[in-house]
Amino acid sequence: MKHWTGNAGRRCSGASLFLCHSCFSAPSHVGHFGKMAAAKRKRGSEAAGERKTKKEKRTENEGEEGNTDTERGGGSTEITVPPPVSVGKWKNKERVLVFSSRGINFRTRHLMQDLKTMMPHSKADTKMDRKDKLFVVNEVCEIKNCNKCIFFEAKKNMDLYMWVSNVPHGPSAKFLVQNVHTLAELKMTGNCLKGSRPLLSFDPKFDKEPHYALLKELFTQTFSTPQYHPKSQPFVDHVFTFTIADKRIWFRNYQIIEEDASLVEIGPRFVLNLIKIFQGSFGGPTLYENPHFQSPNMCRRIMRMAKAARQKERQMVKEIRLEKRKEVKEVLTEDVTDDVFVTPAEEKPKEVEHEAPRPSKSKKKKKLKLTELKKRTLLKRKGLR
Repeated sequence: MKHWTGNAGRRCSGASLFLCHSCFSAPSHVGHFGKMAAAKRKRGSEAAGERKTKKEKRTENEGEEGNTDTERGGGSTEITVPPPVSVGKWKNKERVLVFSSRGINFRTRHLMQDLKTMMPHSKADTKMDRKDKLFVVNEVCEIKNCNKCIFFEAKKNMDLYMWVSNVPHGPSAKFLVQNVHTLAELKMTGNCLKGSRPLLSFDPKFDKEPHYALLKELFTQTFSTPQYHPKSQPFVDHVFTFTIADKRIWFRNYQIIEEDASLVEIGPRFVLNLIKIFQGSFGGPTLYENPHFQSPNMCRRIMRMAKAARQKERQMVKEIRLEKRKEVKEVLTEDVTDDVFVTPAEEKPKEVEHEAPRPSKSKKKKKLKLTELKKRTLLKRKGLR
């Protein structure tokens, strides 16, 4: 290591890691280290001064730009921040869990995605195993901090059921989902802002019967976006319509056009066929059972039976035709209808010829005459005669 002495300005070299005696002998040496520290401070202060100068330059440039803006804008230097669009407190903490069981097809998956995009207050979860019972859904909703649930249950890779439930105390409703058409499939002209709050339009029939009134309240709490939700937009530009026709609930999504308040369909669209309404969440005593509901298995069985009946009828017609062909035809010896068109002819008097008939002119002579004339004409044309 190299060391400096205080006043002499000579270097002292020490072989060891410790400083030599001369480094600690004079107090001036301590002063030298103080100078070094002051120099470092000076360097640091210079760097800070340079930084300050950079900051000052930036502020000067900003001040010049501000002056130019004030000259253009008439002397106003205040920067106004626009207030937020929706000022309010999020009080309605409705959260909807949207997920499904395993075994769904691509159309159901796209329908779930469309519902999630339409409902900003929704949450997603992984698919539930088929072996698990439906009461497990209540626990999943509790973990996800959700108080409403839309659960899609697939069976036989062809039937789709939808549960809409108020977790954890109920009620809950089970539907058969039919005629599903997703957003990507329809390609409608309507469009709306993502996260905007929808209007809910219900058919007047929902107020006439008690089970429809219960479903109306359940749909209202599930599909309506809470006010001042963080993920929602404070605009109303589309409508969810629930109409009752053919003893089923038809769902449609329409855009509201600002100019004339007309409606243009956006999608998706599907039909809900009510099966049962339960008192609890995903179970419990049955409050209502649809008497007009036919299970998909029963519908398929009726179609198979009708098809089998048509096939059996064709087979019977074919057997009757073959039996007719095999029957021995009876040979009729006398036909009764033979004498229907027989009419008696007039009797002619019988004449006896006593003289021989005259000989008729032969046709051979005429043929010979014709051939002779043809020969003569040919010879004249050739100039031989």
